[in-house]
Amino acid sequence: MKLFVTLSKYLPKDSGCLEIPEETTVEKLMLDFGIPPELVKLIFINGKRQDSKYRLKHNDRVGLFPPVGGG
Repeated sequence: MKLFVTLSKYLPKDSGCLEIPEETTVEKLMLDFGIPPELVKLIFINGKRQDSKYRLKHNDRVGLFPPVGGG
């Protein structure tokens, strides 16, 4: 799992490869890690955009992105 920018503080230390039960939703994963859902703007699973109801499968790569501000 990769958490980008301001979300990186929610990733546990030494978390290279995490064991997450199959069929866990991204929403549940965020809850388990204490990530407020309103802080997640984009969810990518294996490089493809998904929503928080997506059920994880073996070897899925998860990327969570916060809203990005800019000027």
